[in-house]
Amino acid sequence: MERNRSVEKPRRKPSGAAVKSVELTAALYRAFFEEWAERGFAAISLERVAVKAGAGKAAIYRRFSSRQEFAAAAVSELGLIIAMPENRGSLEADVLAFLIRLRVVLRHSLIRRILPDLHAEAARSVEMRVLNSKVAEARRAQAQVIIERAIERGELDPDVDKELALDLLPAPLYWRMVVLGITPTRSQLAAEAVATIAALQALARPS
Repeated sequence: MERNRSVEKPRRKPSGAAVKSVELTAALYRAFFEEWAERGFAAISLERVAVKAGAGKAAIYRRFSSRQEFAAAAVSELGLIIAMPENRGSLEADVLAFLIRLRVVLRHSLIRRILPDLHAEAARSVEMRVLNSKVAEARRAQAQVIIERAIERGELDPDVDKELALDLLPAPLYWRMVVLGITPTRSQLAAEAVATIAALQALARPS
């Protein structure tokens, strides 16, 4: 009896019109971020975004039905996501690596201007509140890996208040860079890592 075998065809790399479509979408994302950083979300003009990207407005509406959908796609595809640092063997090394990666993201001129506006829009719009939550959840998921590693190594109490720990990891750096506009040096990041770890180790979930 002959057995049915499923044959998975290898995916072909996009070429021709498909490449142009991918390149245009990337150009639209960049133009959208530039417009958002320059004018704020409420004042974004999709016509200006299209012109900056070298496209027609129809190219936007073929992809996105609204500014909110455009923003969600752009943020998911290009922005605000930190590559998860590999296991460095200790909580201190992991936290420092996390802060260094976060500094790279937050020192980007567009992101530093977009983030405060995203938070402000989240207070006014349900759609933007959802997007703001997704951005926060992505950062917290990466930070949670660090917390779980430290618990497995015995560096943190298993009953540590994880929600508060996840707040603690990025908060001081975010405050300095986004609110105060200060970019800390590597040595300042190292000192922040030590202080953050001391705070984490002092945390225990209340009984």
